[in-house]
Amino acid sequence: MALASPSSSPSSLLRNPGRFSPSPSPSPLPPSLPFLARSRRARILSSSSPFTEVASPKRYERESWAYSAAAAASPRRGGAGYRDDEIALQLPELKKLLEALRAARSGGGGGGAGGGGGGGPGRVALVGTGPGDPELLTIKAVRAIEGADLILYDRLVSNDVLDLVRADARLLYVGKTAGYHSRTQEEIHELLLSFAEAGANVVRLKGGDPLVFGRGGEEMDFLQQQGINVEVIPGITSASGIAAELGIPLTHRGVANSVRFLTGHSRNGGTDPLYVAENAADPDSTLVVYMGLSTLPALAPKLINHGLPPDTPAVAVERGTTPQQRTVFANLEDLVNEVRSAELVSPTLIIIGKVVALSPFWPQSSKHEESQTAQPCATQTQG
Repeated sequence: MALASPSSSPSSLLRNPGRFSPSPSPSPLPPSLPFLARSRRARILSSSSPFTEVASPKRYERESWAYSAAAAASPRRGGAGYRDDEIALQLPELKKLLEALRAARSGGGGGGAGGGGGGGPGRVALVGTGPGDPELLTIKAVRAIEGADLILYDRLVSNDVLDLVRADARLLYVGKTAGYHSRTQEEIHELLLSFAEAGANVVRLKGGDPLVFGRGGEEMDFLQQQGINVEVIPGITSASGIAAELGIPLTHRGVANSVRFLTGHSRNGGTDPLYVAENAADPDSTLVVYMGLSTLPALAPKLINHGLPPDTPAVAVERGTTPQQRTVFANLEDLVNEVRSAELVSPTLIIIGKVVALSPFWPQSSKHEESQTAQPCATQTQG
Protein backbone atom coordinates (compact mmCIF):
# COMPACT_ATOMS: atom_id res chain seq x y z
CA MET A 1 0.00 0.00 0.00
CA ALA A 2 1.58 3.27 -1.09
CA LEU A 3 2.07 6.12 1.31
CA ALA A 4 -0.49 8.86 0.80
CA SER A 5 0.18 12.55 1.16
CA PRO A 6 -1.83 14.63 3.66
CA SER A 7 -3.68 16.28 0.78
CA SER A 8 -5.11 13.01 -0.53
CA SER A 9 -8.66 12.07 0.36
CA PRO A 10 -9.27 8.30 0.15
CA SER A 11 -11.32 6.52 2.78
CA SER A 12 -8.13 5.61 4.56
CA LEU A 13 -4.65 7.05 4.94
CA LEU A 14 -1.42 5.21 5.73
CA ARG A 15 1.23 7.53 7.05
CA ASN A 16 4.77 7.41 8.38
CA PRO A 17 5.32 10.92 9.81
CA GLY A 18 8.27 12.58 8.15
CA ARG A 19 9.91 13.78 11.37
CA PHE A 20 11.09 10.25 12.02
CA SER A 21 14.30 8.76 10.63
CA PRO A 22 14.34 5.53 8.55
CA SER A 23 14.43 2.15 10.24
CA PRO A 24 17.96 0.89 10.97
CA SER A 25 19.39 -1.91 8.88
CA PRO A 26 19.31 -5.41 10.38
CA SER A 27 22.23 -6.41 12.58
CA PRO A 28 23.49 -10.00 12.95
CA LEU A 29 22.83 -12.15 16.00
CA PRO A 30 25.65 -12.22 18.56
CA PRO A 31 28.13 -14.97 17.54
CA SER A 32 28.40 -16.10 21.16
CA LEU A 33 24.75 -17.22 21.09
CA PRO A 34 24.44 -19.47 18.01
CA PHE A 35 21.54 -21.40 19.49
CA LEU A 36 19.37 -18.29 19.04
CA ALA A 37 19.57 -18.29 15.25
CA ARG A 38 16.32 -17.78 13.34
CA SER A 39 15.33 -17.48 9.71
CA ARG A 40 16.55 -14.42 7.82
CA ARG A 41 12.99 -13.05 7.66
CA ALA A 42 12.57 -13.36 11.44
CA ARG A 43 15.85 -11.53 12.08
CA ILE A 44 14.90 -8.71 9.71
CA LEU A 45 11.45 -8.27 11.27
CA SER A 46 12.86 -8.22 14.80
CA SER A 47 15.72 -5.83 14.05
CA SER A 48 13.42 -3.36 12.30
CA SER A 49 11.12 -3.20 15.32
CA PRO A 50 11.63 -0.50 17.96
CA PHE A 51 10.64 -3.07 20.60
CA THR A 52 12.01 -6.40 21.83
CA GLU A 53 10.71 -9.16 19.57
CA VAL A 54 11.20 -12.91 20.00
CA ALA A 55 14.22 -13.00 17.66
CA SER A 56 15.62 -9.61 18.66
CA PRO A 57 19.44 -9.67 18.55
CA LYS A 58 19.60 -6.76 21.00
CA ARG A 59 17.75 -8.78 23.59
CA TYR A 60 20.46 -11.42 23.76
CA GLU A 61 23.23 -8.84 23.68
CA ARG A 62 21.67 -7.26 26.78
CA GLU A 63 21.26 -10.65 28.48
CA SER A 64 24.71 -12.07 27.68
CA TRP A 65 25.48 -11.87 31.42
CA ALA A 66 22.74 -14.42 32.08
CA TYR A 67 24.36 -17.15 29.97
CA SER A 68 27.54 -18.99 30.87
CA ALA A 69 30.02 -19.70 28.07
CA ALA A 70 28.91 -23.33 27.96
CA ALA A 71 25.24 -22.35 27.83
CA ALA A 72 25.81 -19.85 25.04
CA ALA A 73 27.49 -22.51 22.94
CA SER A 74 24.74 -25.09 23.49
CA PRO A 75 22.39 -25.76 20.57
CA ARG A 76 18.77 -24.82 21.07
CA ARG A 77 16.37 -27.74 20.96
CA GLY A 78 13.59 -25.59 19.49
CA GLY A 79 9.87 -26.30 19.43
CA ALA A 80 7.59 -25.97 22.40
CA GLY A 81 10.47 -26.38 24.83
CA TYR A 82 12.28 -23.21 23.74
CA ARG A 83 10.98 -21.13 26.64
CA ASP A 84 12.01 -23.81 29.14
CA ASP A 85 15.43 -24.03 27.48
CA GLU A 86 16.00 -20.32 27.97
CA ILE A 87 15.00 -20.39 31.64
CA ALA A 88 17.21 -23.41 32.31
CA LEU A 89 20.19 -21.76 30.61
CA GLN A 90 19.75 -18.55 32.59
CA LEU A 91 19.14 -20.21 35.96
CA PRO A 92 22.80 -20.74 37.03
CA GLU A 93 23.76 -17.12 36.42
CA LEU A 94 20.60 -15.84 38.11
CA LYS A 95 21.46 -17.92 41.16
CA LYS A 96 25.01 -16.51 41.18
CA LEU A 97 23.67 -12.97 41.07
CA LEU A 98 21.27 -13.69 43.92
CA GLU A 99 24.09 -15.19 46.01
CA ALA A 100 26.29 -12.14 45.39
CA LEU A 101 23.50 -9.78 46.39
CA ARG A 102 22.77 -11.75 49.54
CA ALA A 103 26.45 -11.78 50.48
CA ALA A 104 26.65 -8.02 50.01
CA ARG A 105 23.53 -7.56 52.09
CA SER A 106 24.78 -9.74 54.95
CA GLY A 107 28.03 -7.78 54.88
CA GLY A 108 26.12 -4.56 55.35
CA GLY A 109 26.97 -3.23 51.92
CA GLY A 110 23.46 -3.14 50.54
CA GLY A 111 22.40 -4.61 47.24
CA GLY A 112 24.34 -2.39 44.86
CA ALA A 113 24.31 1.16 43.60
CA GLY A 114 20.66 1.63 44.48
CA GLY A 115 20.11 -1.23 46.90
CA GLY A 116 18.39 -1.09 50.22
CA GLY A 117 21.68 -0.61 52.12
CA GLY A 118 22.36 -1.46 55.74
CA GLY A 119 21.55 -5.11 55.17
CA GLY A 120 17.86 -4.37 54.64
CA PRO A 121 15.68 -5.53 51.80
CA GLY A 122 15.76 -3.82 48.45
CA ARG A 123 12.86 -2.17 46.76
CA VAL A 124 10.89 -2.42 43.54
CA ALA A 125 9.83 0.40 41.27
CA LEU A 126 7.13 -0.20 38.66
CA VAL A 127 8.09 2.27 35.95
CA GLY A 128 6.02 3.28 32.93
CA THR A 129 8.08 4.16 29.86
CA GLY A 130 5.34 5.56 27.64
CA PRO A 131 4.44 4.38 24.14
CA GLY A 132 8.00 4.24 22.77
CA ASP A 133 9.48 7.69 22.24
CA PRO A 134 12.19 8.08 24.93
CA GLU A 135 11.58 11.83 25.06
CA LEU A 136 8.21 11.08 26.64
CA LEU A 137 9.86 9.59 29.73
CA THR A 138 9.43 11.46 32.99
CA ILE A 139 12.50 12.70 34.84
CA LYS A 140 11.57 10.43 37.73
CA ALA A 141 11.49 7.41 35.40
CA VAL A 142 14.94 8.25 34.02
CA ARG A 143 16.36 8.51 37.53
CA ALA A 144 14.87 5.16 38.50
CA ILE A 145 16.30 3.49 35.38
CA GLU A 146 19.75 4.98 35.97
CA GLY A 147 19.76 3.83 39.61
CA ALA A 148 18.62 0.24 39.07
CA ASP A 149 20.68 -2.86 39.85
CA LEU A 150 18.35 -5.21 38.00
CA ILE A 151 15.78 -4.32 35.35
CA LEU A 152 12.99 -6.68 34.33
CA TYR A 153 11.54 -5.31 31.12
CA ASP A 154 8.59 -6.02 28.88
CA ARG A 155 8.38 -6.37 25.13
CA LEU A 156 6.96 -2.88 24.58
CA VAL A 157 9.78 -1.01 26.27
CA SER A 158 11.55 0.57 23.32
CA ASN A 159 15.20 -0.04 22.54
CA ASP A 160 15.87 3.69 22.86
CA VAL A 161 14.62 3.63 26.45
CA LEU A 162 16.75 0.60 27.29
CA ASP A 163 19.83 2.45 26.04
CA LEU A 164 19.52 4.61 29.18
CA VAL A 165 20.33 1.68 31.49
CA ARG A 166 23.70 1.78 33.29
CA ALA A 167 26.41 -0.41 31.80
CA ASP A 168 26.84 -2.34 35.06
CA ALA A 169 23.12 -2.97 35.60
CA ARG A 170 21.56 -6.31 34.72
CA LEU A 171 18.70 -6.56 32.25
CA LEU A 172 16.33 -9.50 32.02
CA TYR A 173 13.58 -9.82 29.43
CA VAL A 174 10.23 -10.99 30.83
CA GLY A 175 8.01 -9.94 27.93
CA LYS A 176 5.04 -11.69 26.41
CA THR A 177 3.81 -11.90 22.85
CA ALA A 178 1.29 -14.08 21.04
CA GLY A 179 2.43 -17.68 21.32
CA TYR A 180 5.48 -16.92 23.46
CA HIS A 181 5.63 -15.90 27.11
CA SER A 182 9.24 -15.65 28.26
CA ARG A 183 7.98 -15.80 31.86
CA THR A 184 4.56 -16.43 33.33
CA GLN A 185 3.12 -13.71 35.54
CA GLU A 186 3.72 -15.87 38.60
CA GLU A 187 7.38 -16.33 37.61
CA ILE A 188 7.74 -12.56 37.23
CA HIS A 189 6.33 -12.13 40.73
CA GLU A 190 8.88 -14.56 42.14
CA LEU A 191 11.80 -12.91 40.33
CA LEU A 192 10.82 -9.49 41.67
CA LEU A 193 10.44 -10.87 45.18
CA SER A 194 13.66 -12.89 45.20
CA PHE A 195 15.89 -10.05 44.08
CA ALA A 196 14.20 -7.46 46.27
CA GLU A 197 14.61 -9.74 49.30
CA ALA A 198 18.29 -10.11 48.38
CA GLY A 199 18.70 -6.35 48.67
CA ALA A 200 18.64 -5.26 45.04
CA ASN A 201 17.10 -2.09 43.70
CA VAL A 202 14.79 -3.65 41.12
CA VAL A 203 13.04 -1.74 38.36
CA ARG A 204 10.14 -3.31 36.51
CA LEU A 205 9.93 -1.52 33.16
CA LYS A 206 6.61 -1.49 31.35
CA GLY A 207 5.48 0.16 28.16
CA GLY A 208 2.87 2.91 28.58
CA ASP A 209 1.64 3.25 32.16
CA PRO A 210 2.14 0.33 34.57
CA LEU A 211 -1.41 0.60 35.91
CA VAL A 212 -3.22 0.79 32.56
CA PHE A 213 -3.52 -2.74 31.12
CA GLY A 214 0.00 -3.41 32.40
CA ARG A 215 -0.74 -5.85 35.25
CA GLY A 216 1.14 -3.49 37.52
CA GLY A 217 -1.62 -3.68 40.09
CA GLU A 218 -1.13 -7.44 40.41
CA GLU A 219 2.63 -7.08 40.91
CA MET A 220 2.19 -4.27 43.41
CA ASP A 221 -0.36 -6.25 45.41
CA PHE A 222 1.81 -9.39 45.47
CA LEU A 223 4.96 -7.59 46.59
CA GLN A 224 3.24 -5.48 49.23
CA GLN A 225 1.76 -8.64 50.74
CA GLN A 226 5.33 -9.95 51.06
CA GLY A 227 6.46 -6.79 52.83
CA ILE A 228 8.37 -5.30 49.89
CA ASN A 229 8.34 -1.53 49.41
CA VAL A 230 6.88 -0.74 45.97
CA GLU A 231 6.98 2.59 44.18
CA VAL A 232 4.86 3.26 41.10
CA ILE A 233 6.22 5.77 38.59
CA PRO A 234 3.52 6.54 36.04
CA GLY A 235 4.15 6.73 32.32
CA ILE A 236 2.30 8.37 29.46
CA THR A 237 -0.25 5.77 28.44
CA SER A 238 -0.36 4.92 24.73
CA ALA A 239 -3.78 6.50 24.29
CA SER A 240 -2.49 9.92 25.37
CA GLY A 241 0.89 9.72 23.66
CA ILE A 242 -0.36 8.49 20.31
CA ALA A 243 -3.41 10.76 20.26
CA ALA A 244 -1.14 13.75 20.88
CA GLU A 245 1.20 12.59 18.11
CA LEU A 246 -1.70 12.65 15.65
CA GLY A 247 -3.33 15.81 16.94
CA ILE A 248 -6.40 13.98 18.24
CA PRO A 249 -8.00 15.41 21.40
CA LEU A 250 -9.45 12.45 23.30
CA THR A 251 -12.15 14.77 24.64
CA HIS A 252 -13.41 17.93 22.96
CA ARG A 253 -16.21 20.29 23.91
CA GLY A 254 -19.29 19.58 21.81
CA VAL A 255 -17.70 16.48 20.23
CA ALA A 256 -16.73 13.99 22.95
CA ASN A 257 -17.52 14.42 26.62
CA SER A 258 -15.78 11.25 27.83
CA VAL A 259 -13.15 8.68 26.89
CA ARG A 260 -13.15 4.94 27.50
CA PHE A 261 -10.16 2.56 27.47
CA LEU A 262 -10.93 -1.00 26.39
CA THR A 263 -8.71 -4.06 26.18
CA GLY A 264 -9.08 -5.94 22.91
CA HIS A 265 -7.84 -9.19 24.42
CA SER A 266 -10.32 -11.97 24.97
CA ARG A 267 -10.15 -13.48 28.44
CA ASN A 268 -10.11 -16.92 26.85
CA GLY A 269 -7.56 -16.02 24.21
CA GLY A 270 -10.06 -16.30 21.36
CA THR A 271 -10.92 -13.95 18.53
CA ASP A 272 -14.02 -12.45 20.16
CA PRO A 273 -13.19 -9.36 22.25
CA LEU A 274 -14.41 -8.79 25.75
CA TYR A 275 -18.11 -8.08 26.01
CA VAL A 276 -18.82 -4.60 24.66
CA ALA A 277 -21.57 -2.96 26.67
CA GLU A 278 -24.02 -0.74 24.87
CA ASN A 279 -22.56 2.39 26.47
CA ALA A 280 -19.17 1.61 24.89
CA ALA A 281 -20.77 2.50 21.56
CA ASP A 282 -21.72 6.02 22.67
CA PRO A 283 -21.25 8.40 19.70
CA ASP A 284 -20.48 11.25 22.12
CA SER A 285 -17.57 9.35 23.66
CA THR A 286 -14.11 8.34 22.45
CA LEU A 287 -13.21 4.65 22.54
CA VAL A 288 -9.55 3.63 22.71
CA VAL A 289 -8.79 -0.07 22.20
CA TYR A 290 -5.50 -1.48 23.45
CA MET A 291 -4.17 -4.78 22.06
CA GLY A 292 -7.14 -4.99 19.74
CA LEU A 293 -5.58 -5.89 16.39
CA SER A 294 -6.58 -9.56 16.36
CA THR A 295 -10.08 -8.94 17.73
CA LEU A 296 -10.89 -5.89 15.58
CA PRO A 297 -12.85 -7.95 12.99
CA ALA A 298 -15.25 -8.98 15.77
CA LEU A 299 -15.20 -5.68 17.65
CA ALA A 300 -16.06 -3.30 14.78
CA PRO A 301 -19.37 -4.90 13.76
CA LYS A 302 -20.30 -5.35 17.40
CA LEU A 303 -19.90 -1.61 18.00
CA ILE A 304 -22.01 -0.86 14.91
CA ASN A 305 -24.69 -3.30 16.07
CA HIS A 306 -24.74 -1.50 19.41
CA GLY A 307 -25.56 1.76 17.65
CA LEU A 308 -22.27 3.40 16.71
CA PRO A 309 -22.69 4.95 13.22
CA PRO A 310 -20.80 3.03 10.50
CA ASP A 311 -19.18 6.27 9.31
CA THR A 312 -17.66 7.01 12.73
CA PRO A 313 -14.06 8.19 12.19
CA ALA A 314 -11.41 5.75 13.40
CA VAL A 315 -7.67 5.25 13.27
CA ALA A 316 -5.34 2.30 13.85
CA VAL A 317 -1.76 3.15 14.82
CA GLU A 318 1.06 0.64 14.68
CA ARG A 319 4.12 1.26 16.89
CA GLY A 320 2.97 4.75 17.74
CA THR A 321 5.47 7.56 18.54
CA THR A 322 8.40 5.49 17.22
CA PRO A 323 10.31 5.87 13.94
CA GLN A 324 8.39 2.83 12.64
CA GLN A 325 4.94 4.35 13.25
CA ARG A 326 2.31 3.54 10.62
CA THR A 327 -1.21 4.89 10.68
CA VAL A 328 -4.47 3.93 8.97
CA PHE A 329 -7.42 6.31 9.05
CA ALA A 330 -10.86 5.06 7.96
CA ASN A 331 -14.54 5.08 8.81
CA LEU A 332 -15.40 2.36 11.30
CA GLU A 333 -17.20 0.25 8.67
CA ASP A 334 -14.04 0.22 6.50
CA LEU A 335 -11.41 -0.02 9.22
CA VAL A 336 -11.06 -3.82 9.28
CA ASN A 337 -10.41 -4.08 5.54
CA GLU A 338 -8.05 -1.11 5.51
CA VAL A 339 -6.02 -2.46 8.43
CA ARG A 340 -5.84 -5.85 6.77
CA SER A 341 -4.73 -4.26 3.49
CA ALA A 342 -2.01 -2.28 5.27
CA GLU A 343 -0.84 -5.45 7.10
CA LEU A 344 -0.43 -3.67 10.41
CA VAL A 345 1.30 -5.64 13.16
CA SER A 346 1.25 -5.56 16.94
CA PRO A 347 1.37 -3.32 18.89
CA THR A 348 -1.48 -1.39 17.29
CA LEU A 349 -3.69 1.06 19.16
CA ILE A 350 -7.19 1.84 17.83
CA ILE A 351 -9.04 5.13 18.45
CA ILE A 352 -12.72 5.34 17.49
CA GLY A 353 -14.85 8.45 17.73
CA LYS A 354 -15.72 11.79 16.16
CA VAL A 355 -12.59 13.38 17.63
CA VAL A 356 -10.47 11.40 15.14
CA ALA A 357 -11.75 13.69 12.37
CA LEU A 358 -10.16 16.65 14.21
CA SER A 359 -6.70 15.29 13.40
CA PRO A 360 -4.86 17.25 10.70
CA PHE A 361 -4.03 13.87 9.17
CA TRP A 362 -7.67 12.84 8.76
CA PRO A 363 -8.14 12.49 4.97
CA GLN A 364 -11.28 14.62 4.76
CA SER A 365 -9.73 17.44 6.81
CA SER A 366 -7.60 18.59 3.88
CA LYS A 367 -10.68 18.79 1.64
CA HIS A 368 -12.45 20.88 4.28
CA GLU A 369 -9.48 23.24 4.56
CA GLU A 370 -9.31 23.62 0.77
CA SER A 371 -13.00 24.49 0.55
CA GLN A 372 -12.64 27.01 3.36
CA THR A 373 -9.73 28.78 1.67
CA ALA A 374 -11.57 28.87 -1.66
CA GLN A 375 -14.47 30.85 -0.16
CA PRO A 376 -14.18 34.51 0.88
CA CYS A 377 -14.12 35.03 4.62
CA ALA A 378 -17.30 36.50 6.03
CA THR A 379 -16.94 39.15 8.68
CA GLN A 380 -19.62 40.12 11.14
CA THR A 381 -19.99 43.71 12.17
CA GLN A 382 -22.10 45.19 14.86
CA GLY A 383 -23.98 48.42 14.25
